[in-house]
Amino acid sequence: MLTLHHLGRSQSERIVWLCEELGLDYELKRYQRRADNRMAPPEYKALHPMGTAPIITDGDLVLGESGAICEYLIQTYGNGRLAVKRGEPGFTDYLYWFHFANGTLQPLVLQVRYLERVDPSDKNAPLQAAKDRFKLVFSTLEKRLGAAPYLAGNELTAADIMTVFSLTTMRLFKPYELSPWPNILAYLQRIGARPAYRRAMQKADPDLTPVLGAIPE
Repeated sequence: MLTLHHLGRSQSERIVWLCEELGLDYELKRYQRRADNRMAPPEYKALHPMGTAPIITDGDLVLGESGAICEYLIQTYGNGRLAVKRGEPGFTDYLYWFHFANGTLQPLVLQVRYLERVDPSDKNAPLQAAKDRFKLVFSTLEKRLGAAPYLAGNELTAADIMTVFSLTTMRLFKPYELSPWPNILAYLQRIGARPAYRRAMQKADPDLTPVLGAIPE
């Protein structure tokens, strides 16, 4: 039995969403963060050596990492749905944006917020460099979403599923505004209108209103 171990308000919401888009039969186990430090509880950390979300179990398999889980589920249960195959239109766009999510976007958001906590002043040269890169990254994403409704083209793929968390729920604890990026905001409205996304968010974090607007709240 495929089991998704979801840590509240974490990137494991991606996998709930993927399962809903694919129409998979799965069990969802929800775990709440510790009250003292907002980290994963001991029973979650015991599931996998890294102890970080997301984690799935499937028979004897225990697998972590969002990208690895997405690829495993698509190839094992999805018959290739939500991926773009070599030779199909959008293949390289799919590859790029799938890996952009955790290779560029999410680490950059974390970097900016951590550097701000150390020293938010204009004298913090690493922070100013990170902010410049932040603008570049979001300008690139904005341009892409002005050219196509989804990251790999006209249809939603796992590249979108990988990317959306950093634009939504992550902003609750690493806040930033999306006001300068109208194409990104329109994209999030398209995502929020998807029945599978709404089901996933309701199942994963029923007390959370999806963060789809310019200002996280």
